[in-house]
Amino acid sequence: MENQEQKIVVVKQKSMGLTIILSFLFGPLGMLYSTIIGGVVMFVISVLVGIFTLGLGLIITWPIGVIWAALATNNHNKRIMNNSINNQ
Repeated sequence: MENQEQKIVVVKQKSMGLTIILSFLFGPLGMLYSTIIGGVVMFVISVLVGIFTLGLGLIITWPIGVIWAALATNNHNKRIMNNSINNQ
């Protein structure tokens, strides 16, 4: 007889409201809450766009970052829910 251990992993969902507030107020740095890779990518893009357009391009990149952060949080929470349903 094999003795199998059951491990329970608790992962907290990310707050959509906090994601939107952080990414709106702090831009790419606020995105780090929801997606680290996305935050780094948008930081680099925002710096480059900001330099070449004297900051006017941030009118485009900032909302894109907020939307990306919201989508990343939504995907993260869906993955958690799917994994918890599949493991029951």
